[in-house]
Amino acid sequence: MEYDPTRPKWMQIADVIRQRIASGEYPLNHLISEVRMEQEFDVARTTVRKVTAALRAEGLIVTTPGMGSFVTARPPKANG
Repeated sequence: MEYDPTRPKWMQIADVIRQRIASGEYPLNHLISEVRMEQEFDVARTTVRKVTAALRAEGLIVTTPGMGSFVTARPPKANG
């Protein structure tokens, strides 16, 4: 992935994960692995934690200690 230098990496990664949830690539109850995100996007764990915190705040994922983060909802589709 090529990053836009004008936006924080975590925001760009969150956009990718959001799109994957919306498209159904990541279905309900899909595990969102922090380790896999680190490897796929070549970023530090702190960056990945910002991504999961943002998605959790939006209600798209839920994190269960000792188990991981899972998809809980799909983002609403934009009307237009």
